[in-house]
Amino acid sequence: MLNIVLYEPEIPQNTGNIMRTCVATGTKLHLIKPLGFKIDDAHLKRSGVNYIDKLEYYVYENYDDFLSKNSGEFYYFTRYGHKPHTSFDYSDVNKEIYLIFGKESTGIPRELLQQHLDRCMRIPMTSNVRALNLSNCVAIVLYEVLRQQNYRDLLFEEPHKDKDFIINGIDNNEG
Repeated sequence: MLNIVLYEPEIPQNTGNIMRTCVATGTKLHLIKPLGFKIDDAHLKRSGVNYIDKLEYYVYENYDDFLSKNSGEFYYFTRYGHKPHTSFDYSDVNKEIYLIFGKESTGIPRELLQQHLDRCMRIPMTSNVRALNLSNCVAIVLYEVLRQQNYRDLLFEEPHKDKDFIINGIDNNEG
């Protein structure tokens, strides 16, 4: 199972986008307090659209609370990482994988990262940018894991449209 962990997320729109990505990929979401918003925040709901009710998510009081309730392979994403996110083998669909991302302003605290230096990684980018948007980072990394797992249980075709749309150039579902 795949898990996204947000350590003290601050921006509701980012978390809402991540919620939507988690629903789209069948991924669990773990939120570690303090949160910079309320779960019922209108911005969060707008970003997550109407998919939040399909999301499996958990909220924890702190990092220790999260650790006490979860086990598996933990991977930490930080601008201080020295390995690219593609440097690990995530292909075993039977492993419980946790992809951990820090808060938008400061990331994951260094004292947590120091305990897991062998599992700290960075999305490669130029020196002109300190970091990418959090929701973009989650999507980039999550889809690398899914690619290595051959997109387990994800659809390769649009389930709600006429399958002949591309062939015939006609959308039979339009008014």
